[in-house]
Amino acid sequence: MIQRQDILSMEYLKKTEFTGSHQGMRYRLEGVPADEGKKLRVTVWPEPFNFVTTPPEEKEHAEFSFDEDGVADAVAWMNDRLFEEKDRWEKAGSRWDSYR
Repeated sequence: MIQRQDILSMEYLKKTEFTGSHQGMRYRLEGVPADEGKKLRVTVWPEPFNFVTTPPEEKEHAEFSFDEDGVADAVAWMNDRLFEEKDRWEKAGSRWDSYR
């Protein structure tokens, strides 16, 4: 389970994206422009590849408020993805052979 303390501070997120992984699921948090200023976009995808080399159709996104509550909501959403798609993440490690 991903915890809030696994994600770096809001000060860090204001400057750049944060990436991590947990049990076969990779994730990325980043600030993106929105009508009201900034949103926190969270993307998850299966291992083994990084954000750039993973095809868009394998990524899932959600957006939250760009504040501490938004980070807490993002962590909850990522944990939902972890549990709801458990088979997807467990099989992710077997994808190393698909590297081109």
